[in-house]
Amino acid sequence: MHDIRLIREAPDAFDRALARRGHPPAAAEVLAIDAARRAAIQAAEAQKAAQNAAAKAAGAAKAAGDAATFERLRAEMAAAKDEAARLEALAAAEDRRLTDLLLTLPNRPLDDVPDGTDESGNVELRRRGAPRDFPFQPREHFDIPAARAGLDFETAAALSGSRFVLLRGALARVHRALAQFMLDLHVTEHGLTEVNSPVLVRDAAMTGTGQLPKFAEDSYRTEDGLWLIPTSEVTLTNTVAGAILDEGALPIRLTAHTLCFRSEAGSAGRDVKGMLRQHQFEKVEMVSITTPGQSRDEHERMTRCAETVLERLGLPWRTMVLCTGDMGFGAARTHDIEVWLPGQGRYREISSVSVCGDFQARRMNARFRPGGGGRPEFVHTLNGSGLAVGRTLIAVLENGQEADGSVTLPEVLAPRLGGARRIAPDGTLA
Repeated sequence: MHDIRLIREAPDAFDRALARRGHPPAAAEVLAIDAARRAAIQAAEAQKAAQNAAAKAAGAAKAAGDAATFERLRAEMAAAKDEAARLEALAAAEDRRLTDLLLTLPNRPLDDVPDGTDESGNVELRRRGAPRDFPFQPREHFDIPAARAGLDFETAAALSGSRFVLLRGALARVHRALAQFMLDLHVTEHGLTEVNSPVLVRDAAMTGTGQLPKFAEDSYRTEDGLWLIPTSEVTLTNTVAGAILDEGALPIRLTAHTLCFRSEAGSAGRDVKGMLRQHQFEKVEMVSITTPGQSRDEHERMTRCAETVLERLGLPWRTMVLCTGDMGFGAARTHDIEVWLPGQGRYREISSVSVCGDFQARRMNARFRPGGGGRPEFVHTLNGSGLAVGRTLIAVLENGQEADGSVTLPEVLAPRLGGARRIAPDGTLA
């Protein structure tokens, strides 16, 4: 959410920032509601002052035995009280209108984010690893013989509908090994604290990280009003909601492996084959809570944490800086890490790492107390995939496929697979 004071001070700059994201001007509407809210507050305070003055005068009239004046002043007191209550209700209604509007406005992009309207405006930051030169036409993951036995879309569809998959045998085990590898790397080498978090949350948690109110249709809600998380960014970031932290405790770096749920609203017809875009999937998420001065360096650090996972797995990747028109709602700057998928012959997103500034912190009221004293300030929040487990499995299968239908697995997974280095063409570990 945005700081209303900054909008008051520089409305044109605020609208220019929104325009970079393709959003229409909003400062005039925000300021009109803000002015009505403040006018109602001031008028209510004036009525309370009139009520107090009438009360004081009525006391004097009563003491002097002036019954007529006392009754007139008592009527004025009652009228002022009623008017103050009306104005306070009006101010509260305008405050809700203002909050509701601010909750729908996207974050302002940082100055160094490239301008653009869609993914064509993204800029490559770096890439590592050369795509493998296959002596045969590489297949997509769902056509690789070694993977077919473990990818059961038919049973999943019978159980749950489209965009679900049931993993069996070797594929289920490799999927689990990938998640464990990611968690262990982030905890032991990257210094993140592992968290086992819920996957059901209240409205406030979804609002705090920006999923509500604007993107309700993208998530699933239970009949008793809880939401299935789209990512553990929601739970990890909200662990500091309402808190005032000591500056010395920052940065806080967290990671979690959870199920994630997305309705994929608006994605009809996209990636319908295979397991690239699912309603239920797993991610190893990273979240950092920092001071404003730490957040830009932390963004680069988190990006390198995600890139390191791909490097250890021997997968080719590139990192893109998203342009203003391709960033997520709450992001001020985003790095998309894309892995090479030889079956598709192109790079596909496997992680988005974003710095949100104080955008989420204002929604959550998450602050820190400066070490040198002074008033509490809002923290900065960052989040990123480290990585999406299912998409990493796809990349492992496609990059490791062999002409005989088998898949060669990354060496770093062998200790978690009983020493196995291959999935045989029949779908068994070997």
